[in-house]
Amino acid sequence: MNFNEITRRKSRQIMVGNVPVGGSAPVSVQSMTNTDTEDTAATLAQIRAIAAAGADIVRVSVPSMRAAEAFREIRAGSPIPVVADIHFDYRIALKVAEYGADCLRINPGNIGSEEKTRAVVEAARERHIPIRIGVNGGSLERDLLERYGEPTPEALVESALRHVDILDRMNFPDFKVSVKASNVFLCYEAYRLLAAKIDQPLHLGITEAGGFRKGTVLSAMGLSWLLRDGIGDTLRVSLAADPVEEVKVGFDILKGLGLRSRGISFVACPTCSRRGCDVIGLVNALEERLQDITDNITVAVMGCIVNGPGEAQRANLGICGAKDRSVYYEDGERKELIPNSELLPALEQKIRSYVKNHPGKASRAVSESD
Repeated sequence: MNFNEITRRKSRQIMVGNVPVGGSAPVSVQSMTNTDTEDTAATLAQIRAIAAAGADIVRVSVPSMRAAEAFREIRAGSPIPVVADIHFDYRIALKVAEYGADCLRINPGNIGSEEKTRAVVEAARERHIPIRIGVNGGSLERDLLERYGEPTPEALVESALRHVDILDRMNFPDFKVSVKASNVFLCYEAYRLLAAKIDQPLHLGITEAGGFRKGTVLSAMGLSWLLRDGIGDTLRVSLAADPVEEVKVGFDILKGLGLRSRGISFVACPTCSRRGCDVIGLVNALEERLQDITDNITVAVMGCIVNGPGEAQRANLGICGAKDRSVYYEDGERKELIPNSELLPALEQKIRSYVKNHPGKASRAVSESD
């Protein structure tokens, strides 16, 4: 039985470089650099780390014309599509469009006069560059704040629709929209309202979510609610942390919902006094050592015989801890006993060997629920 089947909202598909966003495309994961954009070496190094973590798209802030000149080299050296994030100065948007931006993150309403906005839209149209409209609860228009009294779902959506209307009048349909807020409930309701009003793809995010722990929790809450409702075509987990962590958390959210699978899914017990091996140390060490593996497999690391055999048998590989030696399972079959003192190197070797000998094999846990 499939308990996690999600019927996704039908949306128009756009292309961010070579990455499809919307339509039937997988939900894409992106992050944003936090280096000084003018420092091209540092920015490219961070982009490569973000890409190595699995990101489909990366965003770079371009706050000045000097940053726009640096963007040229950054775009040329990036292994994944690059979104240029621009506010207020339409000339920057024109310059990065010329330099090959894969998407422009602008709000048409704050880019200047209609003539300036039209110049940006025409540059995007000529070069087949999509636009992202990004509304944020922290920067709503003054008249909306005066009318609604505070950021509300309705205020966020009204702001978004103002920008959408500008692109509609200019006959430019290739855009995506975000309505982000730091309040999870506000954000959730705003996206639900917007999803019913437009058919463009939606970029999800809980903005200013906080540091690694708090931000991960809030993002997992808000994004999972929306994705479970079928809403969302691309996402960024916003953390005051290393952007690589944003990518990892994003994939973990999608993996938990059965929407994307990348890398090993570890099933591990929280441990108690029954544990026969160091589950916590073993899982942490394996996660660190096996970051290079992108194959979708499930590995169970269980501490005792209460739930251990069942979980280990359902995984591609698993161990069930005992006092001195742990039972090793592979594809549901009990194989051998491994001394606990040798578990870490033995499991790493077995996982790497399994991936090598079963290229592209789907996780048992995932396949059995499909």
